[in-house]
Amino acid sequence: INAELYSAYLYLAMAADMSAKGYPGLANWLQVQSQEEMTHAMKIYAFVIERGERVILGAIDGPQPEWAAPMDAFRAALAHEKLITKKINELYRVARECFDPATEIFLQWFVTEQVEEEANASDIIVRLEQAVAAPSLLVMLDRELAARPALFTMPVSN
Repeated sequence: INAELYSAYLYLAMAADMSAKGYPGLANWLQVQSQEEMTHAMKIYAFVIERGERVILGAIDGPQPEWAAPMDAFRAALAHEKLITKKINELYRVARECFDPATEIFLQWFVTEQVEEEANASDIIVRLEQAVAAPSLLVMLDRELAARPALFTMPVSN
């Protein structure tokens, strides 16, 4: 749960940085990713509660506040997703060793999701690499990523 909450916090920090750097589309994509990570945390939270266990939350470290360029942020995102994949795979291994089929089945969704998470970050990195040679591609990518719909909306004060 804490790892997914940290993921949400990390992506939100990246979104804030991209927004400050003038990339609203990249910021949008990262903010939606933050929301997705929060839903992952809550999915695990609900599962643990449903199984009759107690959830104890620990402190969440603050992520770094900025990255030199969009490429650096997305490379960090990919590295982070690979770390999360390892954590989920370890949980899956433990569930299998403990003969806990319910947890194994539950974790299968996350195993599949991590393939998508890594692929998404990798795809954006490839597109950012292409933009090095043709900067107009960065503008196009930024516009494209602005279209990613939010999972939920937060009220904004006036």
